[in-house]
Amino acid sequence: MPIRPSSTISPHEHDPYVRVRGAREHNLRGVDVDVPRDVLVAFTGVSGSGKSSLAFGTIYAEAQRRYFESVAPYARRLIHQVGAPKVGEISGLPPAVSLEQRRSAPTSRSSVGTVTTLSNSLRMLFSRAGDYPEGAERLDSDAFSPNTAAGACPDCHGLGLVHRTTEQLLVPDPELSIRDGAIAAWPGAWQGKNLRDVLDALGYDVDRPWRELPQRDRDWILFTDEQPVVTVHPVRDAGRIQRPYQGTYMSARRYVMKTFADSKSQTLRAKAERFLESAPCPSCEGRRLRPEALAVTFAGRTIAELAALPLTALAALLRDAGGDETARVLTDDLLARIEVITELGLGYLGLDRTTPTLSAGELQRLRLATQLRSGLFGVVYVLDEPSAGLHPADTQALLTVLDRLKAAGNSVFVVEHHLDVVRRADWLVDVGPRAGEHGGQVLHSGPPAALADVPESATRRFLFEPPKAGARTVREPDGWLKLSGVTRHNLRDVDAEFPLGTFTAVTGVSGSGKSTLVGQELPLAAEESAGVRRVVQVDQRPIGRTPRSNLATYTGLFDVVRKAFADTDEARARGYRVGRFSFNVTGGRCETCQGEGFVSVELLFLPSTYAPCPDCGGARYNPETLQVTYRGRTIAEVLDLTVEAAAEFFADVPAAARSLAALLDVGLGYLRLGQPATELSGGEAQRIKLASELQRVQRGHTLYVLDEPTTGLHPADAEVLMRQLHGLVDAGNTVVVVEHDMAVVADADWVIDLGPGGGDEGGRIVAAGPPARVARAAGSRTAPYLAAALAAGSEAGSA
Repeated sequence: MPIRPSSTISPHEHDPYVRVRGAREHNLRGVDVDVPRDVLVAFTGVSGSGKSSLAFGTIYAEAQRRYFESVAPYARRLIHQVGAPKVGEISGLPPAVSLEQRRSAPTSRSSVGTVTTLSNSLRMLFSRAGDYPEGAERLDSDAFSPNTAAGACPDCHGLGLVHRTTEQLLVPDPELSIRDGAIAAWPGAWQGKNLRDVLDALGYDVDRPWRELPQRDRDWILFTDEQPVVTVHPVRDAGRIQRPYQGTYMSARRYVMKTFADSKSQTLRAKAERFLESAPCPSCEGRRLRPEALAVTFAGRTIAELAALPLTALAALLRDAGGDETARVLTDDLLARIEVITELGLGYLGLDRTTPTLSAGELQRLRLATQLRSGLFGVVYVLDEPSAGLHPADTQALLTVLDRLKAAGNSVFVVEHHLDVVRRADWLVDVGPRAGEHGGQVLHSGPPAALADVPESATRRFLFEPPKAGARTVREPDGWLKLSGVTRHNLRDVDAEFPLGTFTAVTGVSGSGKSTLVGQELPLAAEESAGVRRVVQVDQRPIGRTPRSNLATYTGLFDVVRKAFADTDEARARGYRVGRFSFNVTGGRCETCQGEGFVSVELLFLPSTYAPCPDCGGARYNPETLQVTYRGRTIAEVLDLTVEAAAEFFADVPAAARSLAALLDVGLGYLRLGQPATELSGGEAQRIKLASELQRVQRGHTLYVLDEPTTGLHPADAEVLMRQLHGLVDAGNTVVVVEHDMAVVADADWVIDLGPGGGDEGGRIVAAGPPARVARAAGSRTAPYLAAALAAGSEAGSA
């Protein structure tokens, strides 16, 4: 369908396109593009090319801004709003719904049930159609929620767990005396000595080995709730007068509990947590609810028992439950909602599964299922890589759901790297040609097949050319790391063997137990193995949670840069030391914005906005600091350099060149040195962590564990990353990845496939061996997709 210029559309004629003119968000270069409505549109391009800036930062941001203009000013203050995008004009834009992969602050009270609102329907079912004990009052639906005062168990406040400590945790080495540090849970420095001196003043023997103290004394010291006050006469140090003082005693348990509950310091809380163990609440037995709610049943089960079932099992039970008309209406509603979630491959989840334990991809698919049930019509859904974290077997189900959203009269815009999703799209917007300042242009906007005629597109090669042959020789292991009898989550008595000195891919459908085995159990076993000197886990968590943390500070490059400035003649003449060139401390930074470069502007009924600092103009430093230059650039100008430009600028500074080369090697040349951590994607954060490792002196025998390293990566970026990972193995290290990309799995030396399904249907090793052997494994849901990837490589090699 030819694109008609917007000038030819009369005001009363329906324009079937969203027309963007002059988009300049982030690295977009005055982009003009027309995107059809009521179809599935895929936005593609290498990482950092500008595709998210176009889809989310421009189209969705403008749709949200227009919607909020129609909302009462008072109500606007209650809703988080993104700023107005940098764009000349957008026409033909319907209301938009965004489904990104960012998660809000994790909380154990948020669960699958609350995200999908299934919990509301289940609570209503128990309230209206549950079987109550004889004579019991009918309860309101709130009484079945652990998140309300009416329903929560009063002892654990609806969490289902209580924290407690034991003598073994508080005193790990009973051979020591109190003076020698037997009570490991006590604070350090003066406070710990104070507690020891108070005990001494109370008449307890602080020099006798702990195990020789009477049990009654040990229990009092560790667990008493008393807080006696006594006069302490401290031991005099040479040349120092110490006067008597009134000291108050606090038991070790009381100190640990108080620190864990009240401390604002993450470090202190983490230390206190080491001396605590979690156990099911004795009152509710971990079921989180009051006895009155747990006395009500439906189909012979309590609401806690139903919430613990996988959704597939819950649906089967509800179908057979029967009941009166009220029960039938409510169960039909629940079954319809559950069906959408199971279509997306999430039937292994239970309603009580907490959101912090879900992957970003799982969380986004749950939100997608909720939207599909909402029945909205005529909106634009903007999705951030909906295939992320999906096994190939589940991708077809995702495509079916996207088609249903489209068939309901909506437009579906996806930022996507998965080639099966891209091929299924009706329209393709390819952004590039490369990343950062080398990207920001729309190379193609049209049917996917027409991208074949765009030679400068990085996506074109992967869509239309066969993959390279996988002719690499499979490495022989130089040892084995063996795990025996692993039982955690859905893993039940699993024995696993990981070859050392090789590249291993762990596969399986979502929920099969991959992350539990590789992310939690493998590092523990490796730390006790003689064949592994060091364990490095490289995940996609942010490298920092504030704009003060950035690429340069995380990699240590900022230390090198600040030293280079401090060593200049001008800095020495002024007496400026290294600290002068930090924007995080007083001295060299701009005090108006305290080194942040921007200030918050309160606009009363409009959302707060951020503006460049009026004094430093966004430079972060005060004028005196900016008078010092290094090779003609100020510290602010150096932080604004891309990694690629900085590599040339610092080519003869070995400490800086090594860091920058490592960042270039993982494909991050487009990022700016001072780019805030809050602007980085999960994939970028993971590659920065990997680059930090690559710049270390390699000594071999290190185990690198990565959880889905290609998530969020364009196939071209994935190739760059895989070269680095294979380089680590060639240097004598071991790499283990959890991965769904079959091109990566086909290129591995060893594959461990978990399954066969998710949740209770998974948790065991279905197949293990070289890729070719696993591709022939019966009963493996991965095998046919791996076989296809190996066959494609073989055909390319023989062509």
